[in-house]
Amino acid sequence: MIHIGRQDRVFILTGSGVSAESGIPTFRGVGGMWRNYRIEEVASPHAWARDPRLVWDFYSMRRSVAAAAKPNPAHLALAELESKLADRLFLCTQNVDNLHEQARSINVLHMHGELFKSRCDSCRRPPFPDHRGYEAPAEIPRCECGGRIRPHICWFGEVPYEMDRIFAALNHCTVFAAVGTSGVVEPAASFVAHVRGRARTYYVGPEEPANASEFDQCYRGEAGKILPALFAIE
Repeated sequence: MIHIGRQDRVFILTGSGVSAESGIPTFRGVGGMWRNYRIEEVASPHAWARDPRLVWDFYSMRRSVAAAAKPNPAHLALAELESKLADRLFLCTQNVDNLHEQARSINVLHMHGELFKSRCDSCRRPPFPDHRGYEAPAEIPRCECGGRIRPHICWFGEVPYEMDRIFAALNHCTVFAAVGTSGVVEPAASFVAHVRGRARTYYVGPEEPANASEFDQCYRGEAGKILPALFAIE
């Protein structure tokens, strides 16, 4: 059990393993292939420049899968933890679905973007909610500025979003927990090393992460079974 005191500030990092428990395949599932394309070939600025409709086809498929998913007990447990800790909890996710929000988590930072948002590839207009049909558009939608509308996703070769906020939270946390992450994808894989030595560090997930040695304690098993009883608020 992880005891949370009155002075503790908690940083939670969630990864694809949490969404997988809701039926959303992990990003690199089935060998990281889709329609004989490697995932990197349809999730990069180069792919967007080469064939934007193919990219939209891929993300329309991902939207369709995510739209059918529901939060699992892990999502609900983290929403409950937020209701108790308020701004002493910082929830950062590598996932692009909206399952944390469906579970009633309020402040969620999506470092890799949000599947149900889009933005212009040319101007600085903010991302906007986009629940249009789950089939690739016949023509790429255009922004008022003339730019093309792209998924609001951090692709390979792009910098994850809001890193300043993330590192500010890491620098102030006293408890760090990674849930359902592989410990491979950077920069998230290095978050535990950043806080090690001044924050208590924990891992929760069914498989041992690549960076397991960086954690003080690992809880092996499904997050949906472990998280509901893991935290004790003092």
